[in-house]
Amino acid sequence: MAKSKNNAKKVSCISVPSQKINSLSSSSLHYLFFSPKKPSANRFFGLKWYRSSRFWFLALFLCGFPGMLKLWYTPDPSVPFSPDPCMTSQSQLQKSFSNRHTRQQLGLVSNDERNGKNDQEVGSVNARELKFEVGFGSNEVKNESLKGAVDFQGRVSGGVEEDSEFWKQPDGLGFKPCLKFSGEYSKESELILEDRRKYLLVVVSGGMNQQRNQIVDAVVIARILGAALVVPILQVNVIWGDESEFSDIFDLENFKRVLANDVRIVSSLPSNHVTRRPVVESRTPLHVSPHWIRARYLKRLNREGVLLLRGLDSRLSKDLPSDLQKLRCKVAFHALRFVPPVLELGNKLAERMQRKGPYIALHLRMELDVWVRTGCHPGLNHEYDEIINQERRQRPELLTAKSNMTCHERKLAGLCPLSPSEVARLLKALGAPKSARIYWAGGQPLGGKEALLPLTREFPHFYNKEDLASAGELKPFANKASLMAAIDYLVSEKSDVFMPSHGGNMGHAIQGHRAYAGHKKYITPNKRHMLRYFLNSSLPEAEFNGVMKELHRDSLGQPELRTSKAGRDVTKYPVPECMCRDEHDDRSHE
Repeated sequence: MAKSKNNAKKVSCISVPSQKINSLSSSSLHYLFFSPKKPSANRFFGLKWYRSSRFWFLALFLCGFPGMLKLWYTPDPSVPFSPDPCMTSQSQLQKSFSNRHTRQQLGLVSNDERNGKNDQEVGSVNARELKFEVGFGSNEVKNESLKGAVDFQGRVSGGVEEDSEFWKQPDGLGFKPCLKFSGEYSKESELILEDRRKYLLVVVSGGMNQQRNQIVDAVVIARILGAALVVPILQVNVIWGDESEFSDIFDLENFKRVLANDVRIVSSLPSNHVTRRPVVESRTPLHVSPHWIRARYLKRLNREGVLLLRGLDSRLSKDLPSDLQKLRCKVAFHALRFVPPVLELGNKLAERMQRKGPYIALHLRMELDVWVRTGCHPGLNHEYDEIINQERRQRPELLTAKSNMTCHERKLAGLCPLSPSEVARLLKALGAPKSARIYWAGGQPLGGKEALLPLTREFPHFYNKEDLASAGELKPFANKASLMAAIDYLVSEKSDVFMPSHGGNMGHAIQGHRAYAGHKKYITPNKRHMLRYFLNSSLPEAEFNGVMKELHRDSLGQPELRTSKAGRDVTKYPVPECMCRDEHDDRSHE
């Protein structure tokens, strides 16, 4: 008796698949829960029924059956039973289905994925197919079945992904471009423009954005020396083999016109100076002042008439008198305009990205030379790590500063580019919706498109210039790395949100350009402080997201005074030398 009494107190629950329940008839249910033996009337009417375990089992079943039916029955016929036995909530089920269903409608699911071989996915979205489907060439969706499938304004239709604060732009605090030069600067301009005795030749090197920085400084140095600037010579890029000249990339007539009141620009040396032996200087120290430049070169330049400078990268100090800082901004943001064919295509691709709503631009630094120079590993596999190590052993001079640090130490110090998985996780934490359209700029990553899979799985609307442009549109720029970089620059600058995976000349240039354009959103990854949270696998996702938002609260492109720290480039931080506010604007500078 004791044994049966204990058993009577235990309650057992049996989970039965919904398909089995649906297939059972009412008579079968009756047979399952009612004994085939005839119950005793005396036991029931004698009030001994409450001691029966069968009665309580039946009562529990009858009470719970309506709830079970509610769970089993899905009001929305388009939502199937979840293949994941751990996914029980309706919201989870809808989210899982909506993401999968939308990708299938857009043709973004590969054959391997349809066959259940997700581990064999290769490549990102084929945007050329998507161009036809969703109307990249027109404003209408050509495939009727796709209409309403995706709302590119930052959410998926049906309320699965809602709009967030992600697209919100920072407060520019009323700062606007203002390049008002002093009266003394204007007086000096008259004498400088009349001088026909001194000429400055410069040879600039590196990639397009590095060359751009050196051209800015060349104009300022010409102004300091009171010399005419011969159109800069672009050294052939040793990595890309690009032989583009200044006029192939930049609008020369615009360059001359904008700077007509600052520096005299000439296309070549006059005949009476060609035979003169120029003063050649290729070892200018870093961050020299205007006083140093005059003391070093002016006397010899007056005597010889021609000065040739090489290797201008970071040679001129970032802390200059106000008028020269304004001149830097004038060159960077007004004079150096890309040639019309590049402008036309860059603007066209930006328009194609904007056609369906806001978009993100990412500058991904994942090329082999980037991993070699930074002393970091991409996190792909041992084979790629060995390729990087071998290249580094053969050319140790390529490794940038702090060569005594291990790869792991450099990573924790924030000296390494973010990997695709880290970029994806950071964007998600900051509120980027899965439907966000992403334009990625940069060279082909080490490991090919497979290296981008952690990012394209999270954000399937992923494009570069090759995806958006036709082969005919890109043909004039083939094998011209500088022109390709210029196209990336234009599409990135016009994006609603920009984020680099690592520092560099392009990221710095775009940061300043976006600030000068009204402080458009620019996310600066706080790599030094955030990576330890990436390594903490026990941190709940909600807490991780909160930490990331807090770390980047002040790194979203808000106005930042260049003067708060010495040594910053005014073309990266144009406030306060190149931007000011209306006098009636009473908002603080903080």
